[in-house]
Amino acid sequence: MPLSHFHPTVARWFSERIGSPSAPQVEGWPKIGSGAHTLIAAPTGTGKTLAAFLWAIGPRVEEPGLSLIPGHAYSAPYEDVKLKRP
Repeated sequence: MPLSHFHPTVARWFSERIGSPSAPQVEGWPKIGSGAHTLIAAPTGTGKTLAAFLWAIGPRVEEPGLSLIPGHAYSAPYEDVKLKRP
């Protein structure tokens, strides 16, 4: 099952809010998760962005001290995302 690759909190959120993964997500997740350069070509509304985003937030969920409350959004600490200027 594709959701088994994600942190249990992420998988539970997806199941409760989205339901079943779309075909582009099912096909894309193993490739994205392996670190391969991946292009998902599919119609609008099939979950392409969410397919990539779930892999990006997975490591954040496992950070010490991060508390997840259903229905709330969290962002990375500023130090983690600030741009490096030349």
